[in-house]
Amino acid sequence: MPPIPLKRNMTMNGFNKKSPIFLLIPFLILLWGAPVFGAQGTGAGPSISIQMGNGQPIEMSVVIQIFLLLTVLSLAPALFIMMTSFIRIVIVLSFLRQALGTQQTPPNQVLISLALFLTFFIMSPVWQKINTEALQPYMDHKVSQAEALSQAEGPIRGFMLKQVREKDLALFVQISKIPAPKNSNDIPLYVITPAFMISELRTAFQIGFLIYLPFLIIDIVVASILMSMGMMMLPPVMVSLPFKLILFVLSDGWFLVIGSLVKSFGA
Repeated sequence: MPPIPLKRNMTMNGFNKKSPIFLLIPFLILLWGAPVFGAQGTGAGPSISIQMGNGQPIEMSVVIQIFLLLTVLSLAPALFIMMTSFIRIVIVLSFLRQALGTQQTPPNQVLISLALFLTFFIMSPVWQKINTEALQPYMDHKVSQAEALSQAEGPIRGFMLKQVREKDLALFVQISKIPAPKNSNDIPLYVITPAFMISELRTAFQIGFLIYLPFLIIDIVVASILMSMGMMMLPPVMVSLPFKLILFVLSDGWFLVIGSLVKSFGA
């Protein structure tokens, strides 16, 4: 019996065009690394070459190309952290757990998963815009590599510039010693990214401080009452923990914290 032919409804080496989420991270890697690696827009996809002496560039072997590709893809988690809302969310959730004094509850896996899905939720408009304006036209061979990277840079740049402080941005512009930019479009992405990161750290610590205050007051009140009663051997944390949990539950703490976090990116 002749073999039954298999139908493939996949494109771009097995990725479905309707599910481009798997292609977005490598695409963002090319976007961030384009100024560094000097990507050129040929319309036929990225290629790697080496200049040896004064001779002509030679194509690298397939094994070395695969090795370099895997090395670049290993930067995907770092890029996901650097250029999205993940930093602020995960730090605020960590502060919340410490303020409650619940040790490892919720566990790290739960906090990271929550931060991850909130990041997907917040960044979905940006990724949809990249998919519509850059990734899909590039997959359909309607634009060149350089044009696709230029189109994809806009939404990421716009998101980070909305959150970054001018003071932090000016610091890295000064450190990088680039020519004085006339506007934000003249600032390279590799300069905006670290400025965005330290701005996110500052904002996350501010939110963490505000979260800590009510629970700190409960700890102080409980410790004072125990001291006045002469119960110095009883750890105040054991007594204050139920009161902090009651306060957090009755005030609908998860609703307030998550809602404030998500809304903080819409300003």
